[in-house]
Amino acid sequence: MDMTQPAAMHDEGVVVVSHPLVQHKLTLLRERHTSTGEFRRLARELSLLLGYEAMRDLPLEAVEIDTPMERMQAWRLAGKKLCLISILRAGNGILDGLLDLVPSARVGHVGLYRDPETLEPVEYYLKLPDDVGNRICLVVDPMLATGHSAVAAIDRLKQAGCARMVFVCLLASPEGIACLRKAHPDVRIVTCAIDRGLDEHGYIRPGLGDAGDRLFGTK
Repeated sequence: MDMTQPAAMHDEGVVVVSHPLVQHKLTLLRERHTSTGEFRRLARELSLLLGYEAMRDLPLEAVEIDTPMERMQAWRLAGKKLCLISILRAGNGILDGLLDLVPSARVGHVGLYRDPETLEPVEYYLKLPDDVGNRICLVVDPMLATGHSAVAAIDRLKQAGCARMVFVCLLASPEGIACLRKAHPDVRIVTCAIDRGLDEHGYIRPGLGDAGDRLFGTK
């Protein structure tokens, strides 16, 4: 099979991270025989790599510090700490990796499940920091499939006052991207790959299966 390496994409608010390490780990993640423990480890590692891109535009401020050699002006993150918002339950599979990267971040959770008949999201839980509206929020979910859950979560976050958000996922479909971009064009999407499309059940093809089941060893 003739294949070319995936190219980086920075277009219309969608960023595909084409780094060789990302693509290699994503291939291992896709393999059907990858164990639950290995899948969990790979998802965590990929979230670290995605986090670098998702946090590229964080604001900085200049500060004076003392090194062992002399005093200097250096840079540190400015403003309120980040808020990482996991769309339950699968979002927790990449939340931990981002917390490794930014351990001081605040954390919020949005509980959604997809109705198997309508494919529409149903909310069952919401817990956010009180001052979430003053923070840059990274909304995390392994899959951007139909886009309905992402849109519903971001709708609720905007109702809570969130104004600056980035959506971070391992895989996206063209349908999911179109849905999210139509509803929330101000929210940037960062992902490892954009796959071919959805099947009749709303699963990404070729995809990697049900991310939640593979993360937690459930069926």
